[in-house]
Amino acid sequence: MAKRPTITDLARISGVSVATVDRVLNNRLPVREETARRVYEAATGIGYHAAGLIKQRMRQELPEYRLGFLLLRGNDVFYGDFARELEVAVSQSQRFRGVATIDFASSLAADEIAAQMRRLAAKSRAIAVVGPDHPTLTAAVEALKARGQPVFSLLSDFAAGIREGYVGLDNRKVGRTAAWMIAKAAPKPGKVALFVGSHRFHGHELREIGFRSFFREHAPEFTVMETLVNLEANQVTHDAMIDLLARYPDLAGCYVAGGGMEGAVSALRAAKPANMPVVVCNEINAESRAALADNILTMVISTPLAALCRELVGLMAHAIEAGAANAPGQTFLPFDIYVPENI
Repeated sequence: MAKRPTITDLARISGVSVATVDRVLNNRLPVREETARRVYEAATGIGYHAAGLIKQRMRQELPEYRLGFLLLRGNDVFYGDFARELEVAVSQSQRFRGVATIDFASSLAADEIAAQMRRLAAKSRAIAVVGPDHPTLTAAVEALKARGQPVFSLLSDFAAGIREGYVGLDNRKVGRTAAWMIAKAAPKPGKVALFVGSHRFHGHELREIGFRSFFREHAPEFTVMETLVNLEANQVTHDAMIDLLARYPDLAGCYVAGGGMEGAVSALRAAKPANMPVVVCNEINAESRAALADNILTMVISTPLAALCRELVGLMAHAIEAGAANAPGQTFLPFDIYVPENI
């Protein structure tokens, strides 16, 4: 039977004295954070029985921050997953003890989102928001900044130059990647449809710019049609996709640049077109996995939510501790790509 690690073993592996380990365990005298962390990591590595206690002692010394998050569509699978990852990232932060307050916007109206932002900011040290690029939101962010309260934009940028930072994907590259797949996978050139949630979403605008620029540069034989606004609503997307399939037998591809993927999938399943267009959507979930497996979707471009949330929470803590305008202006996460062969 293996010998149980002792406090002497822990001190030796940590490179500190037994007295220092005792101070970490019993919180008798202040110990530098770096030293306490070294002792904790060594304790975890050797299976020391009090590793959990050391972690608890360390967390007691951390500052406590309340962070606010405003997402869209509380009944949406993606935003439900997003909320859970935010809670995990806040609870597991090693630099502070945190409480995550997560709200969902009841509509895309800028004045309503701005009002929710202000309510959320009133009970938070810093906030992060998914929202449209609108003067009303810019004014709200400017007022919060004047009070020294950091505001981060998520997924789609807004209030550029005023907000503390943007955290999300490089949306222009996302759009070009979707176009590349359609151009490469379509059996022959034809018409290409593009859905955005709103012309006010900066992220969707950048995806459209990237999408169209790729076809102009590399595949001019395709015809990218007028952009369709689906309000990120599944029923709107479903009805529009049924209409596209009926009107354009030469529909070669479609990119749903925002929400509404489920509506596109349900339309394709219902219509069963003889020549299935190449369809690219966003965010991997049970619905998009099944659609990939059934060759309804060709590719899904997905946000790495866990990595994004860890990065965001770290930046929010940094902004609280170091003051406004100390976080990077833009933080791009590499996006994930799913096709039928890697789900």
